[in-house]
Amino acid sequence: MDGTAVERELTDRNKGISNEVREKRYQEYVRGWVEYFRLADMKELLRKTDEWARRRIRAVYWKQWKKIKTKYRMLKALGLEDWKAKELANSRKGYWKMAKVLKQIFSKKIIAKLGYTSMLDYYLIICEN
Repeated sequence: MDGTAVERELTDRNKGISNEVREKRYQEYVRGWVEYFRLADMKELLRKTDEWARRRIRAVYWKQWKKIKTKYRMLKALGLEDWKAKELANSRKGYWKMAKVLKQIFSKKIIAKLGYTSMLDYYLIICEN
């Protein structure tokens, strides 16, 4: 199984696992993958892979929020204005499209706080040492 297939499995929206378990498995995957390929110059590949993975993580959370009321509450908690939160919560766009829309709101910093390690950041730390 190649790297992207494993990552797809870890960020699958239909996988019935808790966020804590998903975060732990994702961190293990990132550490293993980066450690294995640490000698290669792969900054650009990791940057693109990180963007894709974060979008999948946003889609997972968007699906978990299920109800409009929950989506609205969570968007407000992320600091969105009232009218914009209502607009996005009532959106009929799919998970993948909404994950792209949420990029500015559900930022890289927030995803990192949730426990999802950035491959590029980890790679840069490893390569410096």
